[in-house]
Amino acid sequence: MNTTNYVIGVDYGTDSVRSVLVDAKNGEEVAASVYYYPRWKQGLFCDPSENQFRQHPLDYVEGLEKTIKECLTQVGPEKASAVKAISVDTTGSTPVAVNENGVPLSLLPEFENNPNAMFVLWKDHTSVKEAAEINAHAEKFATNYLQFVGGIYSSEWFWAKLLHILRVDEKVRNACHSWVEHCDWIPFILTGGQKASEIKRGVCSAGHKSLWAEEFGGLPPEDFFSSLDPVLAGFTARLFSKTYTSDQQAGTISAEWAQKLGLSTDVVIGVGAFDAHMGAVGGQIEPYYLSKVMGTSTCDMLVAPANEVKDTLVKGICGQVNGSIIPGMIGMEAGQSAFGDAYAWYKNVLTWPLKNILSQSTIIDAETSKKLIDEVESRIIPELSRLAGQLPLEEGGELAVDWLNGRRTPDASQLLKGAFLGLDLGSDAVKMFRSLVEATCFGAKKIVDRFLDQGIPVKGLIGMGGVAKKSPFIMQMMADVMNMPIKIHKSDQTCAIGAAMFAATAAGLYPKVEDAMAAMGQGFDAEYYPNIERAAIYAKRYQQYTEAGNFIESFTEAKNKQTINN
Repeated sequence: MNTTNYVIGVDYGTDSVRSVLVDAKNGEEVAASVYYYPRWKQGLFCDPSENQFRQHPLDYVEGLEKTIKECLTQVGPEKASAVKAISVDTTGSTPVAVNENGVPLSLLPEFENNPNAMFVLWKDHTSVKEAAEINAHAEKFATNYLQFVGGIYSSEWFWAKLLHILRVDEKVRNACHSWVEHCDWIPFILTGGQKASEIKRGVCSAGHKSLWAEEFGGLPPEDFFSSLDPVLAGFTARLFSKTYTSDQQAGTISAEWAQKLGLSTDVVIGVGAFDAHMGAVGGQIEPYYLSKVMGTSTCDMLVAPANEVKDTLVKGICGQVNGSIIPGMIGMEAGQSAFGDAYAWYKNVLTWPLKNILSQSTIIDAETSKKLIDEVESRIIPELSRLAGQLPLEEGGELAVDWLNGRRTPDASQLLKGAFLGLDLGSDAVKMFRSLVEATCFGAKKIVDRFLDQGIPVKGLIGMGGVAKKSPFIMQMMADVMNMPIKIHKSDQTCAIGAAMFAATAAGLYPKVEDAMAAMGQGFDAEYYPNIERAAIYAKRYQQYTEAGNFIESFTEAKNKQTINN
């Protein structure tokens, strides 16, 4: 590769979209741009009290254009001809209702302010009831259609969200022709797609969230869905049967988007995937190493050769799909519904007086008040981490359970709630924070234990994302709790870099994505090793965490039965 070739990786996160312009020869990040979704930032179309989180497609489209154009501005428009490909990753499962032309309904005037016509964000849990119905319904069939998604269907996923939207909104139901994941829709618009039937669906989203499987010959049969609820009748025929790995092309960029961005119409658009799956590639995942993308939630990825996995099915995870991470290997997904979100929640609790009382102060002016609030918000987690790291580690004391946004894995249940136990008058903000961090690490250990119990070895851990890079305190505790080393990837943008690696492969610059990983990977810049003495104490506290979780689960089940009976 003697000539300069650029590729663009676009990473859609929960709060923002980031594009990176990368030198395909060595993975050097040449330019980068971030766009924070303005509608999301205002809290529009969301209702946290009802676990409703929706995003408007205009946030996505505007961010796509702005970030790519800004990257090209940074290097100079004369270098635009060196751009060979674009690939995208997104959150997931984040689907949307589209019409026959593949247009999200919320881009039509009559639906522009209707949350049900927008993308249903991954952490939207309005379809808990529908997920429970799918799980019960699946037991009626001789074929286990949930076997490749860990045996439990989640309210965070494709079909539960579709069923919920169709049930609660008749106008959307009548206008909805198909249901499309965010990671499949962006390549579709970039290639100038005109019909929903032309959307190339990635095996990543299809296998992990939509119940697509090679073994079924595609999706479960029409009868599986229509017998669940007649509103689903006919949907399988309007969805898809074929899927694609992310090293393949979705097509080339349309003339409209090429002109809009200032690119050649020869630019290849790769098949999309979820952020954590491409992030695992950007973080140079290895077989049997658990790749942990740690942000607001965690997504834990593991790859293993298909001939070694054979018929092993891991129960209670978010699926195992051939080619969903690295083509030719089985990709396994797990994760926690709240990780960074748990710390953000605690910070918001502690800063409530500042935001609600200090802002009304008659002693200081509004500008000073805002500066104080901003300063405290920026320093509170680092300071809590510093002081929590000085606390003695004992078997007793405050204990927390991390299910503040339900439990993703193992064994998905969005009905579960978080908890603090063992509080007394000596409990303070630092001790409670330490127990919360510990709980998120214990939740991570539950995932590793499930892989081990089901016969899949975990040889080590790879940490990526904001929490992994910014918090040595949390990462050292993770190593101690897991009792195994965790190495931290050097890149701050493993998801976007992973997308760039797939773009380079889709463009034919590398024959396979493993070659792109080897050439473009940035390596690791830190590694945390377990402290044997602390690991022994954490092992005892982990048993307490398990017992506390079992109690909360039993309490929740009893409460749910009582609600149903009433």
